[in-house]
Amino acid sequence: FFRPSELEVSVGETVVWANTGNRRHTVTAYEDQIPDDADYFASGGFDSEAAAIDGWQDGFGGYIESGKTYEHTFEIPGDYHYYCVPHEPEGMVGKIVVRE
Repeated sequence: FFRPSELEVSVGETVVWANTGNRRHTVTAYEDQIPDDADYFASGGFDSEAAAIDGWQDGFGGYIESGKTYEHTFEIPGDYHYYCVPHEPEGMVGKIVVRE
């Protein structure tokens, strides 16, 4: 799971996700659940949700190694929903709320 599962930040802040476990995890935005003008984000630098899923399926692309981090700076206010590709079925989802 993501801890916390929901986080509120201000425009311009950077969120850092750290893999503190021993399993492979991703941070993958739901493309249709981020603000319209926002940049897409996913660990591995993918530019779309489909590319992130394909990357994972083609050799675990985009995973954050144990002890490593992934970060993204949020420039547009709104709600950003994201998930871990391999663990979404287990409920590994999160939300970033970006305020002005």
